[in-house]
Amino acid sequence: MESKREGKDKFFIVTRGKARKGFARGCIGRVEAEMQKGELMGLLYGGGSSGANPKSGGMVKMEDTYPLTCHQAQLLLFVSPSSKRLELLCNPQLFLAICVLSQDDLVVVKHKKGHQPGLVRNLMLIGKKENQGDLLMLGFEVEFVQDSNQTVSSKKPAPLPLFSAADIVQVVPAYSVGLGPRWKDSHSEGLNRKAVSRVNSMPNMGSRGRQVRDINQVDESVTPPESLSHHTFDVGSLVEVTSNTGITVYGVIQWMGVLSENKNDWAGIELDYEVNNCSDGTYGGQRYFTCKGGRALFLPLTKCSPDGRFLCPRSEKETLKATNILPVTPLEETDENVPPIPESEALSLLVGKMKGIQGHYNSCYLDATLFRQGFVPAESVMNFRKQLGCDTFVTEEKDPEEFITILLQRVLCMEPLLKLRLNNDTSQDAYTFQIILDKEQVTQTPTVQQLLDTSFLSCGLKFEEIPSCLMVQMPRFGKKYKMFPHIIPSTELDITDLLYNSPRECFLCGRLAEYECPQCLQDRKLQPGRVKQYCTTCKTQVHTHPSRKGHCPRALAVPAEVPADAPLPRHMMQLFAVLCIHTSHYVSFVKYGLGPRSWLFFDSMADRCGDDHSGYNIPEIRACPEVGDFLSQSEEELVWADPSQAGEPVRRLLCDSYMCLYQSASMALYR
Repeated sequence: MESKREGKDKFFIVTRGKARKGFARGCIGRVEAEMQKGELMGLLYGGGSSGANPKSGGMVKMEDTYPLTCHQAQLLLFVSPSSKRLELLCNPQLFLAICVLSQDDLVVVKHKKGHQPGLVRNLMLIGKKENQGDLLMLGFEVEFVQDSNQTVSSKKPAPLPLFSAADIVQVVPAYSVGLGPRWKDSHSEGLNRKAVSRVNSMPNMGSRGRQVRDINQVDESVTPPESLSHHTFDVGSLVEVTSNTGITVYGVIQWMGVLSENKNDWAGIELDYEVNNCSDGTYGGQRYFTCKGGRALFLPLTKCSPDGRFLCPRSEKETLKATNILPVTPLEETDENVPPIPESEALSLLVGKMKGIQGHYNSCYLDATLFRQGFVPAESVMNFRKQLGCDTFVTEEKDPEEFITILLQRVLCMEPLLKLRLNNDTSQDAYTFQIILDKEQVTQTPTVQQLLDTSFLSCGLKFEEIPSCLMVQMPRFGKKYKMFPHIIPSTELDITDLLYNSPRECFLCGRLAEYECPQCLQDRKLQPGRVKQYCTTCKTQVHTHPSRKGHCPRALAVPAEVPADAPLPRHMMQLFAVLCIHTSHYVSFVKYGLGPRSWLFFDSMADRCGDDHSGYNIPEIRACPEVGDFLSQSEEELVWADPSQAGEPVRRLLCDSYMCLYQSASMALYR
């Protein structure tokens, strides 16, 4: 096979595809030749101490790679394991900023289970170049910015620690003055700014004597630029704050209001990472919101600026394209079963900006439904929408149930998930279930369990078999009309009494039930909202009451082989996701582990960089353990809970729920 042309000094990283001989996802290679069938012949570079010497490579599809410059390849080669390289590429703004780091640039790095600000001092070549084709790794020597409580030691300075590109979580270039003060001190004021030398070592530049106070010490003289001074902020806005030492931190506004001792508007910000002397959402002994410890910062609203990482200078808006997003597909294609992410690692892998599915052009109905780990760029989402076989899915707004039906029926060719029996006679199949009932049949703030029970009995429905997955649509119509202002998602659904031809126990005595009474469902004296079935004796006794003489109990199909006093198992399904809609935009709450607090919030269009024509959406995943705390309350506590007093995630869950998704752990093993 002849090559089209030779490739010199061209590098790439494998982003997707099945592992081939020599190449796997995250591997870095050098192009030797581009073949006619869209493949690359390349040499593979290892990591660690063997990073310099290329190994024998092989063939890889060009569409499964992303091109790199030599400098980018050297930076990524020092990152291990290879999966962390793909995670870094999923944050293109950060990676591109790391690639142009210069001497004296301020960075924040991961250090000893925390985050530490420091200054880039040297860019270090790692390894020994023995042959012309060797590729040395690149790392950063970082000098930590000194804490104000520490004194400068007279001892010989210790060697500076070495960090990889994946250790850097934030970049504040030394020349950046747009949204904050220049980083200055008396020692570096007169130095000419120059690129960091790419050598094995540099002369020690000495201690700078810089001191960092707490991030809470915000410079009162620092105000946002004039062009941003009239920016309007809301809860959920992405902002940045610069301290009097020049350190910039980023976060999301979780609370706005007036504190007791202040008359001006203040903001409570949940920061991207922990900072000394920040709280978990409390201020002055009072709680305003809930987050991880060390991440809540309270300050005057006037000290906030829009997050500069997602602002586009006017001169760049014309050239900004969505293709600036690195086309990384961090999910490996494999024919083998892939275990789920361990719960202990989920937050570090999933939470952050540019995580999940990137929304684009009315795609939120699909993004929220298909939410997955890693990062899926808008281009890939659009290609997928084109494969659904209907042009309207590419351009128009859709509802999740439309997409689910098309996906499962036409694309995956799956049988319907639900097999229903109508009035003990007709069978029906469906992929999702729509709640249908009268508003007066349940309480003002019903649970999903109450809605499902009432809807099934009102419509004369039963499950013919236990479904492996049950997607329940809430009683709302269109984008605005909601039958109930709040709905409580039941963390577990008991479908035992909704199964056809399945043994059930008497509601009163616990023996084998033989009758079911739909009219008893809302009886105030018999636990309203619970399905009522009785044995023959209890059925007679209950319906001797004058108020129940007009009831019409229905005989159940009881398996003959079941003893009347045999213990009967309950069939439960667990909640694993909730889709919500507000102002025509879908978002999702997703369970990522078995723990009751293991909940994530995903928005495929949480923010935007650039304008409507040349920009792109920024997806975001946030941890929301407060959702689990709320749903873990007892049924009595939930009934009396005031949703208006709950935090924003909980309020959104209760007010905007559109579809609740449940799974059966036992049946999922077979279907």
